[in-house]
Amino acid sequence: MSNRKANRIRTLHLYDLLDSASEKAFDDLTRLAAVICDTPISLVSLVDTQRQWFKSHHGLEVRETPVDQAFCAHAIEQSELLIVEDAHKDQRFLDNELVTGDPYIRFYAGAPLTLANGTSLGTLCVIDRKPRKLNKSQCEALEVLRDAVVAQIELRRSAEDLRALAGIVPMCAWCRKVRIEGNEPDEVLWEPLHDYVARMNTVTHGICGDCKEIALHEIPDV
Repeated sequence: MSNRKANRIRTLHLYDLLDSASEKAFDDLTRLAAVICDTPISLVSLVDTQRQWFKSHHGLEVRETPVDQAFCAHAIEQSELLIVEDAHKDQRFLDNELVTGDPYIRFYAGAPLTLANGTSLGTLCVIDRKPRKLNKSQCEALEVLRDAVVAQIELRRSAEDLRALAGIVPMCAWCRKVRIEGNEPDEVLWEPLHDYVARMNTVTHGICGDCKEIALHEIPDV
C-alpha cells in the first residue's frame, strides 16, 4: 500500500466517516450540486481500500461500489476537477461495469475532497447517463460546493472532539465555557473553552503515531 493511500485510509478511520449515518448537511450539498449541474445523480464518495462508499447519494440507491470500478479513485489522484464528457470515448472507463451496466454512466465530473494536510478522502461528483459538458459557472460552483463538503467534514470532526471533551470536562450546556474553581472557598468561575485548553496545554506532550506518519510524509525532500 502506498503512503498516500495509507494516509487516506488512516484519516477516514480517524474522522469516523465510513458507514456513518446520513446527515442533512451533506445531503443538502449533494442535491444542490445535482441542481446546479443539471444531472440526475450526485454523490459524496469516500474511497476506501476495496470500495467507494457514499456518505451522501442523490439519484442512486446503492451505498457503495467496488473501488476498482470507481471514477472517484482516479479523481483523487489530481487536484483539479476530473471531467469525463463521454465515458464511451475514454479508454480508462469504456469497459467499466458502471458504464456498460447500471447506472450506465456516460458523464462524470468529480471534485477531490482534499483536507488541509493534502489528504484526499474522496470526491463530490455529479453523474449523467448521457454525454454532456459543464460550463465554467457550473465547474466553479462544483468546486465551491466541494469546499463546503470539506468544511462540513472538518466541522463534524470538531463536533465529535467537543462531545468527547464535554464528557470529561465540566462545561456549560449553552456557551461551552468550562467550570473551574476560584481562589476563594466554594468560588466557581467560568472560563472560555479556548482559554482553558491553551492554559492546560501550554506545551505539547509528543506526537501521536498517526500524525507522526502524516508529518513525515509531508516533509519535502532536500
